[in-house]
Formats: sequence, C-alpha cells, structure tokens
Amino acid sequence: MNYDLQIVDMAGAMPEHSQVIVNFVAAVRKQLKNSTCYVFSDNVQYKFKDDHGEDKIVIPDASINCRVKSRRGNTFIDAPRFVMEVISPSTEQYDRSEKMDIYRQQEIEEYWIVNWREKKIEIYELDYDNGIPNYYLWKVITEQNKEELRIVHFPAVTISFDDLFDEVEL
Repeated sequence: MNYDLQIVDMAGAMPEHSQVIVNFVAAVRKQLKNSTCYVFSDNVQYKFKDDHGEDKIVIPDASINCRVKSRRGNTFIDAPRFVMEVISPSTEQYDRSEKMDIYRQQEIEEYWIVNWREKKIEIYELDYDNGIPNYYLWKVITEQNKEELRIVHFPAVTISFDDLFDEVEL
C-alpha cells in the first residue's frame, strides 16, 4: 500500500475573519427558520463540475442553500443561491478569480466578497449576457453607505453592516 501524502503548513484564519462568518450566520439563521433554505458556515463543501467537466470542490465561508437534499455525505452536489467569501491576503486572488468563476459557472445568484480589514462588502449579482452567466458588481458597501446593505436575492432576510462587523476590531 503506497500513500502519496504531502504535509502542508497552513496558517489559521485571523479571529476577525471567523467573526464576520459567525456574525453573518447568526443573523441569518433565525430568519430562515421554517423555510426550505438554510445558512451554513465554512464547514460545508460543494462539489461541482466546471465548464471542462472537471470536478471542483469549494468550501465557501458562508452560503445559503435551498437544495439541501441534494448531497452525498458531507458534500452538497447542487449549488447554493448565495455565497460569501471573507478575503485574506492568502485567499484573495483565488476568491476573486478561480473560485468566483466556479460560482459563476454554477449560476450562484449572489456572491459577496467581504474585506474585514477595510470593512467593505462587494455584492456581485449574476446576470446573463447572450445566455452566458456573468457576475456584475451590484454595489460596494462601506461605512458611508452602510444602510444600503441587503441580501439582494433574499429581500426578507436582513443583516446590518454593524451586525456583520460586530466585535471586529482593526
């Protein structure tokens, strides 16, 4: 029996990174109670086929999934409707490129990129250009326009800017 193992040293996430995720999940969870949708933190993985037929596994920082019966073990095989990534220096490029492209290919309706260091949320909305799904920057939310924060595709679910960044100190 030959195991080809590789040990990789990975730094843990900053507590502020995790706090944003916890704040989001805590604010949204009760609002989705008794619905067919669930909010998940960064312990849930999704397995998709990309445009080239290759399997891709992603673990978003937070997701809202309304197709929770479509899973195999701990892996969902159908796309959520909403995904949030909290960027860090080591993941920002991946979150903005390959991961965003995987989400686009799966036609995930809404994608948030959250920068806790700048207290900024980029909200991307999926739309179609000649039948091809693409993300378009819908709005950037900062302290100056924080009252405009909303989950576009879940209008009945609310989270405030202050709640999202609660206890996140720079």
